[in-house]
Formats: sequence, structure tokens, C-alpha cells
Amino acid sequence: MQPETTRRTVGDQRFDRSVEDVGNVVALEHVNIRVPDQRLATLFYITGLGLTRDPYLMTGVTNMWVNVGRSQFHLPSGAAQVLRGVTGLVIPGRKTMLERLASVREALAGTRFDFAEGDDHVATTCPWGNRLRIHEPSERFGSMRLGMPYVRLDSPPGTSAAIAAFYRDVLATPAHLTTFDGAPAAVASVGAGQSLVFRETDAPQPAYDGHHIAVYLADFSGPWRRLTERGLVTEESDQHQYRFQDIVDLGTGTPLFTLEHEVRSMRHPLYARPQVNRNPAQSNRVFAPGHEDSPWSLPADG
Repeated sequence: MQPETTRRTVGDQRFDRSVEDVGNVVALEHVNIRVPDQRLATLFYITGLGLTRDPYLMTGVTNMWVNVGRSQFHLPSGAAQVLRGVTGLVIPGRKTMLERLASVREALAGTRFDFAEGDDHVATTCPWGNRLRIHEPSERFGSMRLGMPYVRLDSPPGTSAAIAAFYRDVLATPAHLTTFDGAPAAVASVGAGQSLVFRETDAPQPAYDGHHIAVYLADFSGPWRRLTERGLVTEESDQHQYRFQDIVDLGTGTPLFTLEHEVRSMRHPLYARPQVNRNPAQSNRVFAPGHEDSPWSLPADG
């Protein structure tokens, strides 16, 4: 039962105000993974998934930013990096998604690319082994029509409670324990409708290879002080940004999981930058004027 202090009634309408709580982490902006070949990355992320290359920033041949609603993939050139887990995306149109992925299979032959239908998602693997789950828009993802609702990390057994405590007490964001795909997990809020999910597994994991995520914080300095007190800040990037890597047990200081967090303030120049998202169904042969853009949210009911 929700505490009475979180509920108010207007006429016969009853509101649960706690549903609107986002926490101190207001947005998951990007997942950054190096790729050895920009051409193959274009085939997978742009042609196959139907996403959109950012037309304004990183437009050369050594890096590519790929828009997914209000989030992005950052794909700088270099030795391949593989996230230890799965990135969840919401992209509408399963049938056309499968057709696009099938269209790049031959061009991506000899790589780790693959895809398969699940009950509620399409599972796909990038040419270098990064795993993604593509979901249709649904009530599960609220108003998100195109976006990055979660990143699921493969965490060691017995770490969920301590990981949740780290996000609650250091980053000041809601975090709770749950079961995800049949295993214990910690879920930390990293924006409206966005989560980091740390799912426990006893499967051997590869060494951390330097991939990172970027998040925006409302209270930027509080977490910085708490991280600094524990010696966890790894980079003082500039006025608007710092980084840390280790998620630790707050009681013992023992590292639980390593994932670099690029932490940005809401005064960062890139915060809430409007992003172009194209409609991948458009082509030069089948074109409808006025339908070039793809909305990233669903309209409100009524």
C-alpha cells in the first residue's frame, strides 16, 4: 500500500504522486562502445536497426553518434568494445525491423551479427558481439515510442542489494531489488522511463574493456563529493562533467562492478539537445512528403 502522503484526490480522481519520481539521475544519454569498422557499424545501426546518424556532430569517418529518440550510441573507431550485458531499445514496427535486419545479413556475413524473434522482443547482436533487445512501444515503456529504456548489466552473484544501495546513497536516485529474466537484480532509475538493470549471473564475464555510459544529474556536486570522499572519481573532465568507474560496497569499499559513468550536469551544453530521428520507412522510391521524421514519444490519450 502506498503511504497516504503520496496520494491526493481531486473530485473522484486519485493520484499516486510517487509514480512521477525520477530521482537525481534525470537522463541516460548514451552508451559508448568502440567499433573497428565504421562501414559495418553503419550497416548495422543505420540500415539494419533503422536509427539515425546525428547530422550535426561527429560527422567524420572516425566516430559516429547514432540517435535513438533522446538517447544515443557513440561509436568511435578503435578496438572493439563489448558491453557486458544487453541494451534495450524501443523501436516501432517489428515486421519492418526484421526485414531491415534480414537485408544486411549478407553484407555482415563473417561477423558476429545475428538476430532472432522472441516472445516480446527481437534479439540482435552487432558485428562485434554487443547484444540488443528491440521492443515495440507498449504500456511497459510508458509514452516512449523510440528510445533506450534500459541497459542490463551482467553482475556477480550476491551483489544486487549493495549495488542498489550505491545508487540510492551516492547518486541519490531510486533503486530497488527485483527479479529480471528469472535472476535477482538491482534496478536503478537513470531518467524518466530509463533504468540500469544489474542482473546477477554466475557465468564467467570478460574483463572490463573501457566502454561507458553517460548520465545527467540534477544535483551534480553532491554525488561528486561522495565519490571524491571514497577516491572513486577517475576524471575531472571540465566544469560540467566528471567520471567514475567502480560501483562499490559502501560498507567495505569492495568493488562490485566496473562501468565508467560519464557524469554531466544539467548545465552541460549538450543537455536536452534536440535530436533528429528519421522515419526509416521513407525511401527515394516510396516517399511521402511530411513524414520524414519519426516521433520519439506517443501522444497522450484523449
